[in-house]
Amino acid sequence: MKTMYFKSLFLLLLLVCAVKLNAQELTVTGKVTDAETGEPLIGVSVSLKGKTAATCTNIDGKYSILAAKGGILEFNYIGYEKKEIVVKQSRHDVSLVVSAQILEETVIVGFGAQKKIAVTGAITTVDVSELKAPSNNYQFAGRAGMIREMDNESYGHSNENRFKPAKDEPLSTFSIDVDAASYSNMRRFVNQGQIPPKDAIRTEELINYFSYNYSKPTGKDPVKITTEAGECPWNKNHRLVRIGIKAKEIAEENLPASNLVFLIDVSGSMCGPTRLDLVKSSLKLLVNNLREKDKVAIVVYAGAAGEVLPSTSGNDKQKIREALEGLSAGGSTAGGAGIQLAYKIAKQNLIKGGNNRVILCTDGDFNVGVSNKEQLESLIETERKSGVFLTVLGYGMGNYKDDKMQILAQKGNGNHAYIDNIQEANKILVQEFGGTIYTVAKDVKLQIEFNPAKVLSYRLIGYETRLLNKEDFNDDTKDAGEMGAGHTVTAFYEIVPVGVKGDYPGNVDKLKYQDEPANKNTQSTGSNELLTVKLRYKEPEGDKSSKIEQVLADTGSDKVSSDFKFASAVAMFGQLLVDSDFKGNASYEKIISLAKEGLNNDEQGYRREFMRLVEAVKGMSK
Repeated sequence: MKTMYFKSLFLLLLLVCAVKLNAQELTVTGKVTDAETGEPLIGVSVSLKGKTAATCTNIDGKYSILAAKGGILEFNYIGYEKKEIVVKQSRHDVSLVVSAQILEETVIVGFGAQKKIAVTGAITTVDVSELKAPSNNYQFAGRAGMIREMDNESYGHSNENRFKPAKDEPLSTFSIDVDAASYSNMRRFVNQGQIPPKDAIRTEELINYFSYNYSKPTGKDPVKITTEAGECPWNKNHRLVRIGIKAKEIAEENLPASNLVFLIDVSGSMCGPTRLDLVKSSLKLLVNNLREKDKVAIVVYAGAAGEVLPSTSGNDKQKIREALEGLSAGGSTAGGAGIQLAYKIAKQNLIKGGNNRVILCTDGDFNVGVSNKEQLESLIETERKSGVFLTVLGYGMGNYKDDKMQILAQKGNGNHAYIDNIQEANKILVQEFGGTIYTVAKDVKLQIEFNPAKVLSYRLIGYETRLLNKEDFNDDTKDAGEMGAGHTVTAFYEIVPVGVKGDYPGNVDKLKYQDEPANKNTQSTGSNELLTVKLRYKEPEGDKSSKIEQVLADTGSDKVSSDFKFASAVAMFGQLLVDSDFKGNASYEKIISLAKEGLNNDEQGYRREFMRLVEAVKGMSK
């Protein structure tokens, strides 16, 4: 009897041990490769099904993750079929197969294959035998050894501003823009050896990447206007007008308390060193500058949204850093739910009179829930009424959704930057902390009235996505751009002066069926007045706008500041990149020569870096 009892007890113990052993976690390692080529795949999302644990493969395609025997590992990678495996041992090597959808987009032509590249609209022809699957940067290798990015990036398209006749359309109205995302994104393309696609270039953002020495506001207004005119460097018969705005500066120690919510995309598309890893490093730089009176909460979103860190004092830096360090990428992208939760938490911790802001870090790839343009606009327009502002930081390459990022920033009382490296993160979140984080004027609009006695026609360079109707200028319900502490904004107008002979931009034939009223819009109200600049702004928590004005009288001189020369060189570069219809006799040589005359205000070296980028594009354009 005793023997039977002990046997039963022994078997029970064995069973318990087996269950415990089966449930015991072990470190699973392995290598993920392309099923056809055997090459390692970098940045593959590896996650434990039904759990939050996730990681991604390194440069050798290797991964390591804690998992229980019997658990299911999911392998996700853009361009490949999803794969699941049951954990049976401590090592599992996995091969992924290229998605059938990707293969369907490849059209066989003779001895080659043509693959559409969405961002450029170009066709890349490669040898069928050399067609290979995308790496972590989503690239295809061509026959001559060329590497071309397989772009899954998306950019909004807008038509270039044209010349307008001053006598028929004397008013030009637009919202200011302090964003500079287009510049750092352009730099990323150039540093990869590529000329950026035209739609990725917003000339005003290239110009506004740099700060300029404008006069500071001294009165009650938080902004001040500066104007300057000179010869247009790409068309000597035209004039170029620069309009500059400077926001008041606030010492960092005097900035109001901040209530920040870090909203971080941890979906599978954010896996990798230029995505989530760079997000963590970027935000740690910001955390280093937080004060005791500042607060930070962290919200993440992938398949769903959740709060990782409740609102925490800026003094508890280690706790915030640890929360950031614990983040990993995996799953789909429920961006809309994340935005709603972040605003909810920001409103719960609202600091009256303080800086209340959501800082969104993403590649913009919203593919679950609220995702299309109209839905995003509606969501953000609703949330901005809360008094919580928005900063959008873009990351990643190959999957970057610039068009969605722009919508979020423009509709959410916010600004937009693209972080291509840790130096750019330092510029945005440390050196320009006040301008990026603290708003001193919102809904800032400009309206320029041109004197038709001096101006035949004019065109605004850039700002195509920020144009307003003339009646919007006095309408306080119309949203416009925001300016942060110390920010500068620059806008250029190319002007055809009265007296230019022959055909000129904006000219139209004489009307056949009606007479033009005699002396219509031809009398000047000021001797040398070229134009009048009108600006409207609201206080950060205000609903009623204030207006300031400034007149520019052009003497015809070409004695301009070094800042004018440098900024006009950047404007010329933007026009070459988009192949502007009005680039005139612009050239890379002229850009470099003109930029050299504006290097005296370059403590951080950004202007010299610009010249190196122009040299690189010049070499690629030959």
